[in-house]
Amino acid sequence: MATQAKPVLYGYFRSSCSWRVRIAFALKGIEYEQKPINIIKDGGQQLTDQFKAVNPMQQVPAVTIDGITLSQSVRTAWSLLLCGTQKFSYFMFTLFCCSTQLAIIQYIEETRPEPRLLPADPKQRAHVRIICDIIASGIQPLQNVYVIQKIGEEKVQWAQHFINRGFEALEHILKQTAGKHCVGDEISMADICLVPQVYNAERFKVDMSRFPTIRRLNQTLIEIDAFKATHPSCQPDTPDDLRA
Repeated sequence: MATQAKPVLYGYFRSSCSWRVRIAFALKGIEYEQKPINIIKDGGQQLTDQFKAVNPMQQVPAVTIDGITLSQSVRTAWSLLLCGTQKFSYFMFTLFCCSTQLAIIQYIEETRPEPRLLPADPKQRAHVRIICDIIASGIQPLQNVYVIQKIGEEKVQWAQHFINRGFEALEHILKQTAGKHCVGDEISMADICLVPQVYNAERFKVDMSRFPTIRRLNQTLIEIDAFKATHPSCQPDTPDDLRA
């Protein structure tokens, strides 16, 4: 497909949603530019009026491609409930998924279909979408920066709880669907979602020995060039002390 200019990715080196998009671009062999948005510095550069013009939700990632701007790799709406007990108070977030999942990667797949990221077989394609939904809707949003900042001192326990909960379901499914990769032997959107989520799990000290299938798949995928080159440790905005 002819394009007027390289796609531009507005992202953050350690954002798992941004990493998904980087992986998709790499697997497709698409050259792109990066405009880092530091979601920590100065209270969060995503909250500036300048970036709000790019993505009104003020979240990364956003991609300018083919003359349009696509914002976020998952669209969500949150309901916030403040709960309390005698010992502590905490925020409980209920996630309502909107109709469009992984919009950026789906657009890339639909406009640049080779190599494909969705299997030809309808049943396998359904399995890929289920795995993507578990990660992108049921795990990642509950331990992203915005939520973790609200949780405060108990952020590690909070993140571990929801990652473990999601990985228990994911491990069960992957035992049935996995071959060399998440669904059979072809790399798919499911693999694109899995690797960044395992990276987050390791950051929050989740015991990955409980999830041998997830761990095996991740170890295989992380050695593939498209996953290596897009790793958070080697991005333009990676801090020096976190570079590989």
